[in-house]
Amino acid sequence: MARLIIMGPPGSGKGTQAEHIARHFGIPAISTGELFRAHVLEKTELGAEASGYMDRGEFVPDHVTTAMLRVRLEEADAAAGFLLDGYPRTVIQIGALDEILADRQQALEVVLELTGSDDEFIARMLLRAQEEGRADDTEPVIQRRLELYRDETQPVLTAYAHRGILLRIDGSGQRETITKAAIAALEGALRG
Repeated sequence: MARLIIMGPPGSGKGTQAEHIARHFGIPAISTGELFRAHVLEKTELGAEASGYMDRGEFVPDHVTTAMLRVRLEEADAAAGFLLDGYPRTVIQIGALDEILADRQQALEVVLELTGSDDEFIARMLLRAQEEGRADDTEPVIQRRLELYRDETQPVLTAYAHRGILLRIDGSGQRETITKAAIAALEGALRG
């Protein structure tokens, strides 16, 4: 069993690492962005509620995101564990996740944070923007996203550090090297 969270600033390769780590441990990578898209596509009640906020460019409220996550964690493939990407983003969401897991008589095991230099993350984002033709991903916009990430997630990282389950990995360099280091560190932490 591996109940994990992956966190990292924009450009840290979090989504890519989540896929490789989840595959290694045989657990689903659960991204809040994918949850939103799936619910909207399937025209669920939660999807209809979320799309209203998304269409206005607003954050989907905690209660909607948490309800979607609760439904997703009840699916069979998440019984043996999961890797959350994009949740929790706030201290309130930490409490909601704790509640979901307590109802299942489970606990979170490890929170993996990808760290690195803003310069490298900005360079990656600018390259991706160029490759994908994203004209709106300019350096000032990316800088702002990095600031928002830090402001928003620092309390979450601090809370998990106090619990002794925060594991930091250098997210700089080659993807394969980062994946190997992350998996090795997670296996060590899960063995205790």
